[in-house]
Amino acid sequence: MPKFIKKAKIALLDFSLKKQKMGLSVHVQVEDPDELEQIRRREMDIPKERIEMLFKAGVNIILTTGSISNDCLKYFERAGAMGVRHCNRSDLVQLSKSVGGKVLLSLVDLNGNESFESSWIGYSDEVKQESVCNSELLIFKSRKKNIQNRSIILRGPNRFMLDEVHRSVNDAISIVSKTLESSKVVPGGGAIEAGLSIYLEKFSRTVGSIEQVAISQFAKSLLVIPKTLAVNSACDSIELVSKLRACHNTGQVKKKPKLLQIGLDLENNKLLNSIKNGIVEPLVLKIKMLKFATEAAITVLRIDEFIELYPEENKGNEKNDEENN
Repeated sequence: MPKFIKKAKIALLDFSLKKQKMGLSVHVQVEDPDELEQIRRREMDIPKERIEMLFKAGVNIILTTGSISNDCLKYFERAGAMGVRHCNRSDLVQLSKSVGGKVLLSLVDLNGNESFESSWIGYSDEVKQESVCNSELLIFKSRKKNIQNRSIILRGPNRFMLDEVHRSVNDAISIVSKTLESSKVVPGGGAIEAGLSIYLEKFSRTVGSIEQVAISQFAKSLLVIPKTLAVNSACDSIELVSKLRACHNTGQVKKKPKLLQIGLDLENNKLLNSIKNGIVEPLVLKIKMLKFATEAAITVLRIDEFIELYPEENKGNEKNDEENN
């Protein structure tokens, strides 16, 4: 069978293309041996007729969750078509979203006859079989813009590296999806945390009760994020965070919006405008982060008593003490 097909027309089947046998509960009484041979031939002709029906509809690639008998493979070779068997049904469902078409449980219509409609066919510009990391993959390529999903192939030297890359790609895709859902972003690079810290420090001075301590400590805790970003990037966290706080203080006092967009440039160890350089974060995630962190801190503070278990002493030492006594 061919390993590369252009302008592919794909049929997605959830049944097998093999010799159609009768159920175990079906009993056929045949006296003439020729009639028995006709039944056997009919069982072989059923998958042949189904395959020819698909080919007449223009299908040149058939993917099925079941099996394809060796007797039926010759029909694929003659037609120059491709047949793939033992596919996962979940893969066919995902593929139907990309190439279109429909996953068929059978070809039987309402009248009890078998038929195949052109609306059930999926389309792809190119389909080819490639060997990637000693694994045979079937790659579908399409230039349509209305495709609902895409596939990303990750390659790496070992399993640990692949797991890390997979986690990073998954996080990046999740952030993009959350950004599109909320349609609102805020400057990243520690800009929000530094601005909130300055604002809460000023607000705490207006509170004349014990709550002033809680507000000021909350403001200091917000600086943990920009400090951690600088430390993980091997930058001078004290100098960078000090400059960042000074910029946001000036922006809030003199009401300069551009200074409120300043964040950390961890590659060059300096400050930059996060909005202009595309360093943004979804507003929804930022709000949830502050809420969950605050709730976790409140939960810990509500614990007013604890139980401490002392480690048991060695029994051997106790015996020695008794002998010495």
